[in-house]
Amino acid sequence: MNLSPDIEKRYTQEQLSAKEAQRLAQEIAFAPVAFQLSRLMLKFGILQLLNEHPQGLTQPEIVSLSNRSPYAIQVLLEASLSIGTVLVQEDKFFLTKAGWFLLKDESVRVNMDFIHEVCYQGLFYMEETLEKGTPEGLKVFGNWPTIYEGLSQLPKKAQEKWFAFDHFYSDHSFKEALAIIFSEPIKKLLDVGGNTGRWAMECVSYQPEVEVTIMDLPQQLALMRKATDGKVGAERIKEFPANLLDENTAFPSGFDVIWMSQFLDCFSPEQVISILRRAARAMNSSSRLYIMESYWDRQQYETGAYCVTQISLYFSVMANGNSKMFYSQDMLSYLEEAGLEVVKIYDHLGKGHSLFVCQKREA
Repeated sequence: MNLSPDIEKRYTQEQLSAKEAQRLAQEIAFAPVAFQLSRLMLKFGILQLLNEHPQGLTQPEIVSLSNRSPYAIQVLLEASLSIGTVLVQEDKFFLTKAGWFLLKDESVRVNMDFIHEVCYQGLFYMEETLEKGTPEGLKVFGNWPTIYEGLSQLPKKAQEKWFAFDHFYSDHSFKEALAIIFSEPIKKLLDVGGNTGRWAMECVSYQPEVEVTIMDLPQQLALMRKATDGKVGAERIKEFPANLLDENTAFPSGFDVIWMSQFLDCFSPEQVISILRRAARAMNSSSRLYIMESYWDRQQYETGAYCVTQISLYFSVMANGNSKMFYSQDMLSYLEEAGLEVVKIYDHLGKGHSLFVCQKREA
C-alpha cells in the first residue's frame, strides 16, 4: 500500500503495549456507552461548565449549575473520568484536552451529530448489510433503496445533520478548489451530483461568465432550486435530471469542465467505472474532469485517516450498501479502466480532500 508518512508509521507496526492493547479492546467493547455519555456531557453543558471554570468544580456545584439530578451528574462524571475527558483533583473536576476537543473542535461536533442522528440506530444492522450488500440500517428511516432517494423525507433532525456533515467537509475545500479550476478560462461546467447547489453557487459567484449545469436526481434538483432560489447568479445554474445508476444515461457534451465532489464515493466500483466511462465519452481532448474526494491513505495526519475509514461504514449501512471512502490506488485503477488519466493531484485541500485532475487518454 502507498501510505502517507504519518499513516504508514501508525498502520504498519504495533503501537501499544499489552496493557494498552487490552485497554483499547475494552474501549471498543464499551464504545457505544462512551459515545452516548460524551454526547450528553456536551448536551447538558457539563463540559462547557468545566471550560468556564478552569479552577475546577465539585460535583454538587456541577449539579447546581447544570440543573441536573445528582445521580445523572455522578454517573456521567465517573464514566467521563475513565474515558479521559475530565480529571478530578481534591474533589474538583477539570476539563482535559480530549474534553476540550469534544467541546471546541467543530469537526468533532459535526461528526458526533451525524453519527447520532443519521447512523446510530442503523449501525445495529451492519452485519445484515455486509451479508446482503444493501443498506439494511436505512430501514430505521424508510424503505428506499438508497438514502439519496429518501433524503428529502428523512426526519428533520437527521436531514439537518446529514447536510451539515456533507457541507462541512466540502465547504472547507471550495476556496482552494475554485482557484485551481478557474486558473484557466471556463465557460461551461457540468456539476455531477450537485446536491443542493452549493458548489454551483460558488462557481457563479467566483466567475461571472460561467454557466453551470447540475446533473442529478430530479428530487435532488428540486432541493437545489429551493436552496438557490433568489440568489445572485442562480439564473446561470441549469438542470440536467438523470439517474446515474442507469448505464444508458449519457453525459451531456460540450463542457470545458466536469466536476465531481464527494460524489463517486456513493457508488460501487462497477458503478464508478461506468460513470467515469460515460463522462469520458462526453469529453474532448481539451476537457478536464476534476474529482475531489477524501482518500484515507493520502491524509496528512492519521486522525484524518481514522475518520475517513469510519465514514466508509455509513455508506455501507445507511447510504447504499456497496460503496466506501476510497483508497487512492483503487481510484487510479478505475480511471485507467474508464479511459482516463490523472495529469495532476492536489492534496490536503480543506479538511483532507485530494483533487485529481483528469483528461481523456489518447487512443
